[in-house]
Amino acid sequence: MQTNFTWRGLSRVMLTGSILVGLGFGCGSRTSIESDPTIATSVNCGNGTCETDETCGSCSADCGKCAGCGDGTCKAESGETCASCPTDCGKCETCGNGTCDFGESCSSCAEDCGKCAACGDGECKGGEDCTTCPKDCGLCKTCGNGKCDAGETCDSCPGDCGSCEKCGDGFCNGSEDCLSCAPDCGACESCGDKKCNPSTENCFTCPADCGKCEGCGDGRCKGSETCASCAFDCGVCSVCGNKKCEPPYETCANCSDDCGKCENIGCLEVLTCALKCLESGVDGLPSPTCIATCVSRGCADVQFFFDQAFTCAVRAFPKCRGGGTGGTLDCLQKQCDKEFAACVGARCPT
Repeated sequence: MQTNFTWRGLSRVMLTGSILVGLGFGCGSRTSIESDPTIATSVNCGNGTCETDETCGSCSADCGKCAGCGDGTCKAESGETCASCPTDCGKCETCGNGTCDFGESCSSCAEDCGKCAACGDGECKGGEDCTTCPKDCGLCKTCGNGKCDAGETCDSCPGDCGSCEKCGDGFCNGSEDCLSCAPDCGACESCGDKKCNPSTENCFTCPADCGKCEGCGDGRCKGSETCASCAFDCGVCSVCGNKKCEPPYETCANCSDDCGKCENIGCLEVLTCALKCLESGVDGLPSPTCIATCVSRGCADVQFFFDQAFTCAVRAFPKCRGGGTGGTLDCLQKQCDKEFAACVGARCPT
């Protein structure tokens, strides 16, 4: 008989007891929620944390697979069955009959019993709320008021409580998602639609839609500011080595592990790439990083001839901007004909 319990635990035991009695198991039966690993016991199963009332049998999503299950061999001596380990033993014969039979559960037979409640499935259910799963249930009403109120955590409201320690390592794992850790997981899908949705967005989770948080832009990365909420102060969220090529500042030149090895290109290709940077800069000024990225892919000869052609193009750009009838590039070609001609013939040795 279980004696130590919480109200939440009591409700589960009572519910399970009712089911067992209904199935013909009396009070003397040894079958319980603890002895049947196929029954998902925790309402928080799927939140990325293996809690005290969860086990490998009741919630493999949080606690990992039990030893032996998943090794490709169905071992009866270890207690593996079609119900406890469908991965090794195959689905039970009754799985798929449209009825969630005794021994089946959401983990062993989702076809009959439905999917296990998990944070991120798009439905706020199974004990989830704004504090445990803001991705499904939305941000708590107090999230965004600048105070870490009761019930708020670094996972549910990083804007008020600060980012969790693991957030910012470049890898979206564990219980992290686009709301709790945008630096690792990226902005949520709706972020960027020019509409600030207060239920899931604020200046911290989506500055693109909701504007910069107070204090962002003073040149100091402080408080709850991160690369996601305030790039101006904290820089960009690119992390070399996380197997994701994150442009425009992460390229093959500075992170070949993520973006692949750079291939040398000819002077004309470097020049064409760099000229596009003239028109894609901020406030009418070219992006130095954009130009440097283009130039980095040329060998020594290519960079020499590029310098001549590009210097001429920069001098002529104010006159050619807008382009007239032939466009900007046509005008630059006429102004820097000799320099462009020398550049066209320059290529890197194979």
